[in-house]
Amino acid sequence: MAEIPAACLIGWPAAHSRSPLIHKYWLKSFGIDGDYRIEAVEPAAFANFIRDLAARGYRGANVTIPHKEQALACALPDARARMVGAANTLFFDNDGELRSTNTDVEGFIGNLDASAPGWDTAEDVLVLGAGGSSRAVIFGLIERGIQRVHLANRTAARTRALADQFGAQVQPLAWDAIDTVLPRVGLLVNTTSLGMKGQPPLAVDVTLLPPTATVADLVYVPLETRRWSRYAAASGRARIRTVVRQAAGGHTRTARAGRSGSGEVVCLQM
Repeated sequence: MAEIPAACLIGWPAAHSRSPLIHKYWLKSFGIDGDYRIEAVEPAAFANFIRDLAARGYRGANVTIPHKEQALACALPDARARMVGAANTLFFDNDGELRSTNTDVEGFIGNLDASAPGWDTAEDVLVLGAGGSSRAVIFGLIERGIQRVHLANRTAARTRALADQFGAQVQPLAWDAIDTVLPRVGLLVNTTSLGMKGQPPLAVDVTLLPPTATVADLVYVPLETRRWSRYAAASGRARIRTVVRQAAGGHTRTARAGRSGSGEVVCLQM
C-alpha cells in the first residue's frame, strides 16, 4: 500500500495551531488522500528536523513562530521569501529539492483589504515584534506605500537590526515608549506571541488609539482577548486576523508541488 502523503505545521509552541482542523477539512472536501499534523520542534532542533523532513514522511511543511527565519536558510527560497527574509512554507519540487516561499505578505495585506478597506491611508503604523512574521508585515506595508512604520520589540537589538534592513521608512521604538505613538497610529499590528494561549498577555493600552484605527493581530488562540475585545466594542472596528488567507496562499503552491501517484498533499500556513 502506498504511503499516505502528509504535511505538517512546525512551531514552538505548536499546540495552539488550528491548521490540522482546516487542512483535514479541505483534504476531505476535495477527496484528497492525505494527512496534516502538528510538530512541536525546539529552535535548536529545527535544522535537523528539516534535514530529515522527507524521511519523516512529509511532502512539505508550514513554519510558524519562532522558525521562519531559520526556514529560509534550510531550503532554496523563491524571490519573495528572499526579499522578506523569512519563509513560512516548505515543499519538495519534482527533483526532490526542498524549496521555500512566504505567503504571510499576501495573507496579511489581502485580509486587511477585505476586512478594513481604506487601512492604507494611515500615516503611522505600529508593528509589534521583530521576528519572521514581522518581516513579512513590514515588507507588505512598505510595498503598499506606507511611509512611516514604527517598530517595537522587547529586544532592542532586534528592533534596530530589522529597522536597518528596511531603511528610513521603519523607525525603531523602545518597548516602553509604545504609548507615545499610539494616539496617532492608524494601524496597529501584533506579530508577537504575547496574548497567545499559554503566553504572557500583551500589555498595550489600545484605548489610546484613535477611534478610527484598525488592529491586526496575528494571534488567533484565544480568538478574542479581553483587551482587544474592549477596543473593538468601543471603536466599532473589528480585530483583523490573517490566518485563512495565509493558508490559501500556501495551498495554491504546495497542492501543485505535492502531487504524487497516491494523491496530493496541501501545505497551508495557519
